[in-house]
Amino acid sequence: MNLERFAGPRAGLPVGSRLGSVGVMGLILAALALAGVWAAWHLRLDPGDLVPGQGGWRLARDFLGRALRPAWQFEGPYQGHGTDSLPWQALRAAVATVVFAATSLSLALVGGVVLGFLGSTSLMGRPAVVVPARLLANLLRAVHELIWAVLLLAALGRGHLVAVIAIALPYAGTLAKIFAEMMDETPADAACALELAGATPVQRFLYGILPRALPDMTAYVFYRFECALRSAAVLGFFGFPTLGYYLAASFENLYYGEVWTYLYVLLGVILAVDWWSGRLRRELAT
Repeated sequence: MNLERFAGPRAGLPVGSRLGSVGVMGLILAALALAGVWAAWHLRLDPGDLVPGQGGWRLARDFLGRALRPAWQFEGPYQGHGTDSLPWQALRAAVATVVFAATSLSLALVGGVVLGFLGSTSLMGRPAVVVPARLLANLLRAVHELIWAVLLLAALGRGHLVAVIAIALPYAGTLAKIFAEMMDETPADAACALELAGATPVQRFLYGILPRALPDMTAYVFYRFECALRSAAVLGFFGFPTLGYYLAASFENLYYGEVWTYLYVLLGVILAVDWWSGRLRRELAT
């Protein structure tokens, strides 16, 4: 077994250097802890604020009491789309959530690969290209998808494309940043050999970098897809027909059994995607 693969690049450092690195990390962690304590004091955080009043205890009891008894039928007069039953409506909403997430991530993946390629110093090496690409990626990911949704809804109205773009924009920026870092951290021996042979940056990326970086890039894309599922569900609070739309409507009407039905369906979708992505990652690793 090749132990160097698991030991990491610090395995060959002298003992003193490694102890020095541990000391620096300890100081950083201590500084972060002190910063957290100061922030809690500055915000005047009071644990007593977490104790609910009488009405809060009753609501929590009613809500949590339905966790083991999710609804199988509508609890109110609303009967869904046509003759849809509650489980069928939940499944329809789950499919819509997956479609929104998959479409958004597909667009984000295109933008992430392009911006990641342009922002990779090992491939481009020209600040005139790398710096604008990284600035654009940082700008896209600095604005949360919910804020993008508010801005786009105000400007363009409530269309399905608006929801897709609201998720795709920040995800493209995040993918670009991670992809650029993965490309820069990938061993460059094959890419350097191709460069000496006269290969273009695109050829170096396709044949020298991408085959080695692809497993890590794929794993991260699957992770972002799980995040996109949650983002698509949350966009339902803006009126889009995802799980969040029906979850919010049921909660507002105090139909807690329906709320737990939608929550369990969302949990099932995320677990299924996690199982599927894990299986694909294992196949790529072999």
